[in-house]
Amino acid sequence: MPHEPRPIVQAAPGARILIIGQAPGTRVQASGRPFTDPSGDRLRDWMGVDEAVFYDAGRIAIAPMGFCFPGLDAAGADLPPRKECAPLWQKKLLDQLGDVRLTLLVGLHAQRFHLGSQVRKTMTDTVREAEAFGPDYLPLPHPSWRNSAWLRKNPWFEAKILPMLRCRIKELLQ
Repeated sequence: MPHEPRPIVQAAPGARILIIGQAPGTRVQASGRPFTDPSGDRLRDWMGVDEAVFYDAGRIAIAPMGFCFPGLDAAGADLPPRKECAPLWQKKLLDQLGDVRLTLLVGLHAQRFHLGSQVRKTMTDTVREAEAFGPDYLPLPHPSWRNSAWLRKNPWFEAKILPMLRCRIKELLQ
């Protein structure tokens, strides 16, 4: 790795919701807290929770597919999660979180790893058919600004998936 590994994970045994993202970006690497960037703002809005709830490890666990910032490509964009991280660490973490009732699979990497052969042909198809993976999993697109065009092109996400997400989150946080 081009830098010292710094795993960015939030977890406690009582968490009922688990967010599995891609990999920490540069801002998250600097802060040491998951989703401390505009993607986190959008994700919290999607979930209908504030920062206090989001960063309460006893309620919401957060574990990216690649636990550490993977570095930047030649164009200065974040690299994808390193392939060796998820097989090495995901199960070990999940085994420690026995109360998880809902896992948000944020982005294609998380969906492919955790849904395996159930993942649909495209990320759009997987998210559109989110109900098929419930109540344990809910696939979501990545909340990055890079997906703003995807969100505009797929208004069903806001109309159908977000109310389902918020309802399930509210139910589990009571």
